[in-house]
Amino acid sequence: MPAVQAAEVFKRFGTVRALEGVSLSVEEGEFFGLLGPNGAGKTTLISALGGLVSADSGTLSVMGHDVTRDFRAARRAVGIVPQEIVFDPFFTVRETLEIQSGYFGLRRNAQWIDELLQRLALTSKANANMRALSGGMKRRVMVAQALVHRPPVIVLDEPTAGVDVELRQTLWQFIRSLNAAGHTIVLTTHYLEEAQQLCSRIAMMKDGRVVALGSTAGLLAEFSERVLRVKLESGTLPPALAARAQADPAGGFRIPIADVAHAEEALRELRTAGAAVASLEVAEPELEEVFVKIMRREEKVL
Repeated sequence: MPAVQAAEVFKRFGTVRALEGVSLSVEEGEFFGLLGPNGAGKTTLISALGGLVSADSGTLSVMGHDVTRDFRAARRAVGIVPQEIVFDPFFTVRETLEIQSGYFGLRRNAQWIDELLQRLALTSKANANMRALSGGMKRRVMVAQALVHRPPVIVLDEPTAGVDVELRQTLWQFIRSLNAAGHTIVLTTHYLEEAQQLCSRIAMMKDGRVVALGSTAGLLAEFSERVLRVKLESGTLPPALAARAQADPAGGFRIPIADVAHAEEALRELRTAGAAVASLEVAEPELEEVFVKIMRREEKVL
């Protein structure tokens, strides 16, 4: 049974087609990435998953519970951290988490709340009023709110947007441990390096449609490549290298290579041609390159 399943989900807001027949499934225990440019439909899909908006057609389920017909069980099975920072300014951090526990009928949840506060470095702020917190601290509280009922599925919608490095590291360490314990994680992020490091599988969306879906390794192998980045101090590239080289936006050249051994061959050819090398770097396949290629491909199709 998939942890999350969407089948032919459509949603319009007036003339805007937010979701155009989205179908995907996320298996239990996966760390799944949902990527796409602004306006691709990611947040609409997440909102439909959490019951905040109703799909016009199609079905969505969490842990086998239909989000419409079995709303209560579906909502208990998922914890969603939204993009926007929303909070009640009249309560402390601990009170906020206690109230959130109450929404799920959890009366004796103090031990788990204490653990969440500790794991998200919020213990010192437990009795601080929400309005007194920094933006990064408020975002930590929102993560804790999403986890307070111990959901098996955790959805993170741009959780590290605009936050400092310390919070990012604290958050990912905690989320990785939850994933290792069996929780299913669905992540949207514009930090593609994060997605590449964390996600085992990725879906890319554009204009309300899923335009690519597969394992991270598979997408990297299909759409990206290992390259040799070369900057010359003097001289020119020998013809054999120039034939397959591309200009690097950072300056110099990008030369596709199959493995590190080919970097040694390229360096030897440069020396033979009398070129002086200012810098040399082997760059591994990058998800950013995959993302750009797929989005450009979709623009050509349209």
